Amino acid sequence: MPTYVVRFYKLKISNKQKAKIAQVITNVHSKTTGANTFFAQVIFEQTKKNNHYMGGKSVKTKEIFVNGQIRSGRPTHIKKNLILGLRNGLEKVLDLKKENIWIYIEDLIPEQMIEYGEILPKSGKEKIWFNKLSTSLKRKLKKLE
Repeated sequence: MPTYVVRFYKLKISNKQKAKIAQVITNVHSKTTGANTFFAQVIFEQTKKNNHYMGGKSVKTKEIFVNGQIRSGRPTHIKKNLILGLRNGLEKVLDLKKENIWIYIEDLIPEQMIEYGEILPKSGKEKIWFNKLSTSLKRKLKKLE
């Protein structure tokens, strides 16, 4: 499951905006990588005042950071489209300049990840993985699509 942690500083993000951002991240990830939307999770964390520094100085500007952990195995052009799609979506939802948007994607080896209680498949093998799940878990995941 791609896990996207969205940290923001000096920004007021409403619950409605969080929902839009989560939808943007989920949709961009799914469309770009081909993975089901039920794999994506988004976690928001607001950085407290005086807890963010650049160059050893307290940051005075509005900033947003997205750290995405995704399964390895995807080509560079897919990851480039992913980060650009994320940036463009954040710009629109938050009306924020692109120089205030930071995005990092980290590749994790699927065999070293467990989600929904099962070791994850390699990219492109999601259907095989899904078919091996219990009936109740399949129902749960279909509801998230």
